[in-house]
Amino acid sequence: MSNDDQYGGAGHGAVGGTGQTRTRLPEAPADPYGPARRTARTSRSLVTVVGVVVLLIAAIAFANQSPDTPDDRPADDAPAATSTTATGTDPVTGKTAGIPKGFAHDEQGAQSAAANYAVALGSDGMFRKNTRHALVDGIYAPDVASRMKGPQDEAYSTAFLARLGLDANGNAPQGSTFVTRTVPIGTRVESYTPTAAKVSVWYTGLIGMSGTKSTDPVRTLWKTWTFELSWIGEDWKVVDDTQQDGPAPVPGDVPVSTSDDMSKAIKEFGGFTYAR
Repeated sequence: MSNDDQYGGAGHGAVGGTGQTRTRLPEAPADPYGPARRTARTSRSLVTVVGVVVLLIAAIAFANQSPDTPDDRPADDAPAATSTTATGTDPVTGKTAGIPKGFAHDEQGAQSAAANYAVALGSDGMFRKNTRHALVDGIYAPDVASRMKGPQDEAYSTAFLARLGLDANGNAPQGSTFVTRTVPIGTRVESYTPTAAKVSVWYTGLIGMSGTKSTDPVRTLWKTWTFELSWIGEDWKVVDDTQQDGPAPVPGDVPVSTSDDMSKAIKEFGGFTYAR
């Protein structure tokens, strides 16, 4: 894959990989506000009308309800305070160089590891050599990490970074903000044993340059990232990973934000440590 591929190359781009990932930046449609956009607006209008009708019916029912109607539900039938607490194993016990570590040695732990590794590998740290090496060392099995660094360094060439608007060190120009984030939607266990797991992460992502002079505006993408994990030492490590497009929803009708609003959001809104 060429350096034009999404996040930098076949298995060597910003989203990691070991030679089997082939992901490309989505090409901008000729008319981003064409038929698909109008269809989404029509559907949204229909949903809005239905929602108003449902709310109106509920309001009438509430207004007609007698204020003297006793509550005949037994007091001991009230839901327990713990009924809405989160379930599942705590995702991690700590972090090293910003990378979560200490995932549980079970299916939930493997899912948490895959989700958090997707976030780390989709960050802007992958575009700077030192942080990229730290991320790769912290996420992949040692033998896999050692094989990846050289090819990745070649993929993140000065020419490739320049096409993204970055300098040779992976930094954005003054007054601009380089945006690259991975946001997991959910995980799915493809297979699991105590020593090996295969987990798919469905995610949406942001990629582009936010700034008044940017020619590469921030856009969204939808992909599924599948990780093959091994239990090594006291944690899950990646031994292989692949990506594919989708599933992708119909684009919504939310107005596009200004570059200033986008830059502020990226700086002000932090990320999460993802559990199962």
